[in-house]
Amino acid sequence: MADARILVVDDDRLIRSAIAERLDRRGYDVVVAGSLAEARAAVGKSSPDIALLDIRLPDGVGTELLRELTAETDAACVMMTAHGTVQSAVEALQLGAVDYMEKPFTFDRLDATLAATLELTALRREVRALRARTGGRDAIVGSSPAMEELLRMVERIAPADATTVLIQGETGTGKGLLARALHRLSPRAQGPFVNVTCSDLAETLMESELFGHEKGAFTDARSMKRGLVELADKGTLFLDEIGELSTRLQAKLLRFIEEKRFRRVGATRDQAVDVRVIAATNRDLDREVAEHRFREDLYYRLRVLPIRLPPLRERKSDIPALAKAFLDDFNREFGRKVRRIDDGALELLLRHSWPGNVRELRNVIERSTLLSDAPVLTAEMLPPELRGAATPRSAEPSLSFGPDGVDMETLERTLLLEALRRSEGNRSEAGRLLGLSRHQIRNRLKKFGVEA
Repeated sequence: MADARILVVDDDRLIRSAIAERLDRRGYDVVVAGSLAEARAAVGKSSPDIALLDIRLPDGVGTELLRELTAETDAACVMMTAHGTVQSAVEALQLGAVDYMEKPFTFDRLDATLAATLELTALRREVRALRARTGGRDAIVGSSPAMEELLRMVERIAPADATTVLIQGETGTGKGLLARALHRLSPRAQGPFVNVTCSDLAETLMESELFGHEKGAFTDARSMKRGLVELADKGTLFLDEIGELSTRLQAKLLRFIEEKRFRRVGATRDQAVDVRVIAATNRDLDREVAEHRFREDLYYRLRVLPIRLPPLRERKSDIPALAKAFLDDFNREFGRKVRRIDDGALELLLRHSWPGNVRELRNVIERSTLLSDAPVLTAEMLPPELRGAATPRSAEPSLSFGPDGVDMETLERTLLLEALRRSEGNRSEAGRLLGLSRHQIRNRLKKFGVEA
């Protein structure tokens, strides 16, 4: 979840500052508080996606705020304490906390906890949206020929629940939603769906997160931990952004997929699990294989059943239905009463090229719904970049091909630099223009050696 809002509540100013600085570098929107009163005031202004709550505070205990947040908001709460006991941990989890960290904890532990918690938050929102609709096929909106073919393919592939699937598509096309649809329609629907975003976890933690570890396997391994592979037993393991894995972990993953066996870090014996693997990427894996950045044997093992998700510009006839579905979602979520989108606004939506795909469209409708008090969403309520950059509907984006075609690396770097220029170096804004998260922008800056 790009630019998630995180509330950090701790009475120790140094701890607050250290955590806030770390989260800010990770691209999160951070709010800090040193007491229950300050935290309640912050929540009153804007509900957080995640709350990191110290248990002992000057004016009460963090579990008081935990009760309030779980009852009144969708925030996922993680408790922090330097006085960790089994009793306080159990109490916090019973009250609705999603995790518990005993201070002092490492930043790697914090990063891993936030990655898992953000996934849970996104899943909660999706479940609420799916319950508000009819579920099943309707969870993937679209009636264009491309989407009709995709839905037919999903219905054919889903029952083959022992076969790996590779979903390829641009950022924001809905690869995660499609993976969940495959899970819901499969015989594994009652089992767990475990989402692993490969780019979110540090290389040093990835093997432990995937396969677990034994007590004493490394310095911070104070107890045995089950990995995500093991937690997905009898269900589906979704490996998002699979192209970000190191070649070392690619080799371990290949062995697991072929044998359905794994070994925890520090263990001496293998364990077997019954897991379906679905992987997704926005990278051109054919090119990654050719340039020796992705293992060829893993690539072919993953793409037993390949699916390509078309970008939104290739299925613009789906935009009205998608926009209306998002409008209905946000009306319910924010208590708005925007009944419809008028023809002028719809015309602008159809003209836009949508480099960020369905995710960008969702963000536009969310922003417009939040800012609207009228029953009809008009063109004036849409973001300035849609109103000012509109081109005739019949126009197509032009691209010049040289005698040797187009170098995609050069094109990607050019788009990145142009987005940074337009955003005056603001990485979050550049990410919005390109439909990428701040984390993804940072990775590309490093990839191309660009300073911003």
